[in-house]
Amino acid sequence: MSTSSPTYDVLIVGGGVSGTALLYELARYTDLKAIGLIEKYDHVAIVNSHGRNNSQTIHCGDIETNYTLEKAKVTKRTAGMVVNFASKLAPEIRDRIIYKYPKMVLGVGEHECDFLRNRFTRFQELYPKMRLLERDDIAELEPKLVEGRRPEEPIVALGSTDEYSAVNYTTLSEAFVDQAQKNAEEKDATCDLHLSTAVEKIEKEGDLFKIKTPNKGTLSARYVVVSAGGHSLLFAHQMGYGLDKSCLPMAGSFYFTPKVLNGKVYTVQNENLPFAAVHGDPDVLVEDKTRFGPTALMLPLLERYNMRTFGEFLRVLRLDKRVIKALWDLMKVRDIRRYIIKNFMFEVPWLRERLFLKDIKKIVPSLTVKDVSFAKGFGGVRPQLIDKEKQKLVMGEAKINPGTGIVFNMTPSPGGTSCLGNAEKDMYLAQEFLGFTIDEETFAEDLLTGEIPLTELERPEASSLM
Repeated sequence: MSTSSPTYDVLIVGGGVSGTALLYELARYTDLKAIGLIEKYDHVAIVNSHGRNNSQTIHCGDIETNYTLEKAKVTKRTAGMVVNFASKLAPEIRDRIIYKYPKMVLGVGEHECDFLRNRFTRFQELYPKMRLLERDDIAELEPKLVEGRRPEEPIVALGSTDEYSAVNYTTLSEAFVDQAQKNAEEKDATCDLHLSTAVEKIEKEGDLFKIKTPNKGTLSARYVVVSAGGHSLLFAHQMGYGLDKSCLPMAGSFYFTPKVLNGKVYTVQNENLPFAAVHGDPDVLVEDKTRFGPTALMLPLLERYNMRTFGEFLRVLRLDKRVIKALWDLMKVRDIRRYIIKNFMFEVPWLRERLFLKDIKKIVPSLTVKDVSFAKGFGGVRPQLIDKEKQKLVMGEAKINPGTGIVFNMTPSPGGTSCLGNAEKDMYLAQEFLGFTIDEETFAEDLLTGEIPLTELERPEASSLM
């Protein structure tokens, strides 16, 4: 690490899994001479990328029933990139990052069972390891899913047993930084990590961006990528970009039970709900427990459990009649209205465990209220965007790219799984603006073994605004 701050070719704001993935790709696959990353906390990936604040899942698109076949193809590719990166590390490092658990999506009742059978027919070519699991197969892999269930209740599942399905995104981010700095040192390039460094303001002065900080002075960069969750939109607004977007933070909570599952068990998504269906997972941070969730609660904070972000939420909300109209339209949908009300009740002590039990008994019928405990201190915030012009939620990934040498990333979808795929897009956007060289052959050898290369048609245009 250099002792002084140069004018960076690319400076990344935000040290979560998305920001650190981009740092790694720029250091490993480009001929840039000076890159840097700024993180306001004293460690990378301890907000939404921390294991307690997400489901720790590598989303491949096979058991996520809200994914279309086209989205599943993209998701499978980005998930493969994460596995390819981690699996090439030394075993003692790899085994702290990615984990093999059996996984399945469970269908209960005739409608869901028919849905999963049809989905298996359409998706099995894309996922050759995926199996259609009947009742006896389910009982063999996950006995608690069958125990105590009425024999006449139809169940079926889609799943696999020998794939990496879980990830610790904090240790993944640490590995990204470590590999980035090793690669930069080999190339005699600068790769600076500025921890405990908040960004107060970003301004454009001539051809350079000036990033003002309270402890490192003003840092300069030719190109900037902001990957800071809901704060990305806040910085965009400060610079006059994305003013047609508002932010609605959705907080997720979790519950613990004794260990009742051997692997990950998802449920069929309600097509009328733009939020994740409940699932049960082994927790890579907590032994001998099963973690169920998430719930989804609109919360006026950009970071869970950080009340100092309330004022920042108000600034990024930019409440006006268009935002109110979008929220009102959401509440008019019966399933969404009931879901929102129920999830508010999930935050009420004593009542929440009893209400949530009803949801997870669909997965494990034998659970009782004594088995369920609220996971205090667990759960993150997803900055869900509202398009004020269209007066509706923006689902999936959101990126503001005015084409001026700065990009703002928000709401990566699906979560950390897309970190290397989104970093790839940002790397090509930066190349288009700065004109550096990308070692595409090494990139493909490292990350795309068995995966589909990103085609020219899929690469984002520098002038795009999403």
